[in-house]
Amino acid sequence: MIDSVMLWNEPNNKSHWDPEVDPDWSRFATMIALAARAIGDAAPGLTRVLGGISPIDPSFLQRLDGHGALRDIDVIAVHGFPLDWNLWQIDEWPAKLGEIRAATAKPLWVTEVGVSSFGAEEVQAWGVARTAELLRGRVPRIHWYSLHDLPRDWEATTRHREAEGSSYYRHFHMGLIREDGTPKPGLAEFARHTPALGLCQWFHFEDPRLEASVARMQDLGVRQLRTGVSWADWLRPGGEAWMDRLVRAIEPFEVTATFCFTPEALGIRPHHTSAPRDLETYAAFCVEMVRRYASPGSLEQRGITVGTADTVVSLRT
Repeated sequence: MIDSVMLWNEPNNKSHWDPEVDPDWSRFATMIALAARAIGDAAPGLTRVLGGISPIDPSFLQRLDGHGALRDIDVIAVHGFPLDWNLWQIDEWPAKLGEIRAATAKPLWVTEVGVSSFGAEEVQAWGVARTAELLRGRVPRIHWYSLHDLPRDWEATTRHREAEGSSYYRHFHMGLIREDGTPKPGLAEFARHTPALGLCQWFHFEDPRLEASVARMQDLGVRQLRTGVSWADWLRPGGEAWMDRLVRAIEPFEVTATFCFTPEALGIRPHHTSAPRDLETYAAFCVEMVRRYASPGSLEQRGITVGTADTVVSLRT
């Protein structure tokens, strides 16, 4: 079930928030403050997580705190990819966590960590083992990114593309399972560390992999899942049916639902990274989602079948 909500994703990464429309982060901070307060009123007890920051930057947190964004936030989340995109080594994980703990007293989660198999699949398998060794016991939630490779004919949600050499292409090799459905060596290593390691798996609109992915995660012993609940998808034709299907399928897990991506029609610029013109519209979306999907009994009361293992099997067939 949804037991926590994450407000946006990697806001200090320009692939997910446009600094040109919000150069001092005041709009983002106000949007998060409004949403966190509204969620607290609508669903008391639901954990509110600041969108995982990437890069790990304590000064960014201090800036948001100065704007009042963290007052109603319960957990700070960080993302790290030291073998692929970050300018620090994997053994620095404890020090990076220490930097954030020095900047805030709030609990800390690692909601995305991963290693690409772009160079060698054996490197990814080693990365799973070393990451588990470095992070287990230091934070209560760790979400490995991701279960699946990104299909080659899809687009990575990034502005890097070919401008940064292999950086763009590494996005397509982050999964523990290849595009053709066969496992990489890292999958068996990951299974050695569940349920301490959870997963972060994004599902695209009407993703055909959804139900089979749920079954695979259950077989692996995964208990904690982080995924996206896209504001932009919600407003697409068929968005309500897709979101019902998504939430129904992931019901067996402890879910961190990430509310992000501005609908083009609502942004200052027509792009998913843009700040919305009216910041309260994001808070309204968050409240609608938690009332619909995170309130006790909300699925059953609306006649949406809860995604038990038997339900998942029936959906697959």
